[in-house]
Amino acid sequence: MMRFIITAVTAGILVACSPNPQTESEQQLSAEQGQAEQEQSMQYPQTRKGDTVDTYFGTEIADPYRWLEDDRSAETEDWVEAQNEVTFEHLETIPFRDKIEERLTSLWNYEKVSAPFKEGDYTYFYKNDGLQNQYVVYRKKSEDDEAEVFLDPNTFSEDGTTSLAQLTFSDDGSIAAYSISEGGSDWRKIIVIDSETGEQLESPLVDVKFSGISWKGNEGFFYSSYDKPEGSELSAKTDQHKLYYHELGTDQADDDLIFGGVEDEKHRYVGGYVTEDNRYLAVSAANSTSGNKLYLKDLTDPGAELVTVLDHTESDTSVLDNRGTTLYLETNLNAPNNRVVTVDASGPGVDQWQDFIAHSEHVLNPTTGGGYIFAEYMVDAVSKVEQHDYDGNKVRDIDLPGVGSAGGFSGKREQETLYYSFTNYSTPQTIYSFQPDTGASEVYVKSGADFDSEQYTSQQVFYTSKDGTKVPMIITHKKGLEPDGSNPTILYGYGGFNISLTPSFSIANAAWLEMGGVYAVANLRGGGEYGKEWHKAGIKQQKQNVFDDFIAAAEYLIEEDYTSSDRLAVRGGSNGGLLVGAVMTQRPDLFAVALPAVGVLDMLRYHTFTAGAGWAYDYGTAEDSPEMFEYLVNYSPLHNVEQGVNYPATLITTGDHDDRVVPAHSFKFAAELQDKAGGNNPQLIRIETNAGHGAGTPVSKTIEQYADIFGFTLYHMGYESLPTE
Repeated sequence: MMRFIITAVTAGILVACSPNPQTESEQQLSAEQGQAEQEQSMQYPQTRKGDTVDTYFGTEIADPYRWLEDDRSAETEDWVEAQNEVTFEHLETIPFRDKIEERLTSLWNYEKVSAPFKEGDYTYFYKNDGLQNQYVVYRKKSEDDEAEVFLDPNTFSEDGTTSLAQLTFSDDGSIAAYSISEGGSDWRKIIVIDSETGEQLESPLVDVKFSGISWKGNEGFFYSSYDKPEGSELSAKTDQHKLYYHELGTDQADDDLIFGGVEDEKHRYVGGYVTEDNRYLAVSAANSTSGNKLYLKDLTDPGAELVTVLDHTESDTSVLDNRGTTLYLETNLNAPNNRVVTVDASGPGVDQWQDFIAHSEHVLNPTTGGGYIFAEYMVDAVSKVEQHDYDGNKVRDIDLPGVGSAGGFSGKREQETLYYSFTNYSTPQTIYSFQPDTGASEVYVKSGADFDSEQYTSQQVFYTSKDGTKVPMIITHKKGLEPDGSNPTILYGYGGFNISLTPSFSIANAAWLEMGGVYAVANLRGGGEYGKEWHKAGIKQQKQNVFDDFIAAAEYLIEEDYTSSDRLAVRGGSNGGLLVGAVMTQRPDLFAVALPAVGVLDMLRYHTFTAGAGWAYDYGTAEDSPEMFEYLVNYSPLHNVEQGVNYPATLITTGDHDDRVVPAHSFKFAAELQDKAGGNNPQLIRIETNAGHGAGTPVSKTIEQYADIFGFTLYHMGYESLPTE
């Protein structure tokens, strides 16, 4: 989970209309009767119940589906196949599902180009012609040259499921190292090639996970990994992360261990990155997804040892840049909304820190490029950007194109032109070029999406949660929407790990917007929209605040007549999948449809898989104390499915290669729902094969998945045809 950005599912507004002469109430009744007949006859696969029982502080907890945690067993494989058979058979009966896929395909089919970046003699950029499964890396030497293909990940595998995860270059750009992900797994291979010829220079580095690739000049690079676990590499626990240095032309077995590997001092997340001038190596070491120790090594001195900058994990602190021996650190130590401080590398202790960009009421996310520091602030989850020089002076406020999310403003020190992107929920991403010396911006690449943004509007509202806290939410829909309580609505949330949901455009949800309806994104506690205090208000024994915030968002949408419980779907992924699982079990009456994706759903055992123990800062674990166990078991979605309750129509989605939130979470939750749920609403699971937590998923699979999700959602809101037909 770490700091992986979870992209919100953007949605829209559906106004029911049909070419047949039935009234809306007759149409709704007819649809519901047809669905009820079908769902009453739906036969779920039989899921064997085991007799596993765990004891926590004297309390016995049955875990009858423990066997589904074995992702290598034939029985689990057969179960996956049987579940998919039932799910896809149901999805194929949705009369308008193919039309949704057609529109998604059409919307997706436009050229997408990234901002360029310079390495050596070439300018590189990423481009997708429209429906390519993976972006292709192109390059050219001058503006007048025709771009040539440098790397085409679409050739890495026949089905497009092997993706390019990272691409970095040596100091002079002559050598490239890139990592690939196979089947969506977080385990990577690193391949080193000659940039000019494309020739592979050595055997790939293997078993690399949660790693950057940071070059030291042209000689080699730093990377991170775990020892290969015993048992399944997709689910076995990994909790000893290590930083290595790989010298080009040597065997991986001979790589130098730089940090980690001490048995009595394990760190689950270790990373190393080299300053642009190749002078310093910064090493970050953490045991959870929040808080890190920080060390520094002078690379100009072969005998230099690591120097401690911070020896505790009470803050998130990193080296932003340096000028000679002056370090610029980004930190939230004694500054919950972040600040930038300076300190000399010869004595980098906290007592020597000096404020450079002081703490303020808004969350700061700084970047560097073109000889300047850019301070991007979140003001109620939207962007404001300031430009500063290295003498500590504010140069200017950046004039952004509108209200939304701006990102970028980064590059090398001598770079004369920088680039940034701008987007919001109804505006496709546009890339702008920016001249740091003058502050001038102009459009560099305008989106070619076939979507008329002028027809839609976004409004930010503040609603009141259960304990009186004001929570922001952005609601997007077609202009002229009638607030009559009938509009199909998707409510999206995350609420965890200090991650902020800022306005961004989604091609998939452009189709949803075109079909009608409302898309609402709530900025829940547990996220980072208002800094560390907002995050801490939604962790451990404050986690219920997150669920209360989400429930209050749903109630607001209903009270304000955007929608009704019969037309409201709730969606979230990863930690957001936990969110959906929790609110659908706590308030099953509130939603028509629940869409938990790659969710953390077994809160008693999440920390026993892969790097899950690192999430304990947010969740706590069932072994911590009797109080923490009681708190977790009382909201854990898996453990709060009750016999005979009419839960919302549920489509759980996961990938069989998800080794971040292992699919066993989703498998066990689906089995529990199918065994206990009452009423006629289907409880289905859609398991993508050769897919992981989401990153690198081929476009073809993504389109199919969204067609299924949107089709399922509308169908179980009572629609026989698309709302716009």
